[in-house]
Amino acid sequence: MQNETVNTMGGGNDAAMLEAEVRSAVEQGHDVQNIVRQLTLRKISARSLDIESLRQIASAVLSGARAGAQKELQQSAAQTDITRTRLKQAVAGLDAALAQLAAASKLALEEAAARAQTFSSEDLARARTDLGSLEEMFLETLQSSASGVKDAAGEILSDLARHARLYGSAVRAQLKETLAVITHQLGTAGRTQVVAGLHLAEATSDLLRQIAAGVLTGLADHVKPGHPQGKDD
Repeated sequence: MQNETVNTMGGGNDAAMLEAEVRSAVEQGHDVQNIVRQLTLRKISARSLDIESLRQIASAVLSGARAGAQKELQQSAAQTDITRTRLKQAVAGLDAALAQLAAASKLALEEAAARAQTFSSEDLARARTDLGSLEEMFLETLQSSASGVKDAAGEILSDLARHARLYGSAVRAQLKETLAVITHQLGTAGRTQVVAGLHLAEATSDLLRQIAAGVLTGLADHVKPGHPQGKDD
């Protein structure tokens, strides 16, 4: 993870574009979860991986989802069930993307270890701090989006936030594995030669781009909300 914030959302236009793309996906209602997941992954992999950048991305995704839902709800009360499903899919897509961020970090760590390489202790400690707060950021942003305006879309998002807190999220399940690997590597980092130029954030971003592009389909399919996580990615 990187602490720099210069590459966060690249200005308001970048956030507005992501929000508009998610809004369109929810309004159209076709394969919402997968589209939102891919949009989120592309945005994450193009930016620095500090927690505030991720919060801005999550906020833009949820704002777009809510805006798309509000338009549908205004048309007909009968749309409530359909809109609830689409909002649930959009939130699940964001959840899956964040889980895949954690999974990609784990895979990057494991690939480095297989080559007898390691990341610096500073890199690992930074990653543990940011990833450790990833689920709470997701839940806080979801609740914040739900609380913005008291309407049907907000109530649906609030229900989804409560459910995620009670029953867990895809990102929570994946983080257990990833943080365990980081903790283990932190214990060995001081005894292993550090390869110059090997940065966890860069390695993770490379893997995320491959997931978003459909290259690492196994990892993309493996990390899904509501599915137990296995030990291998």
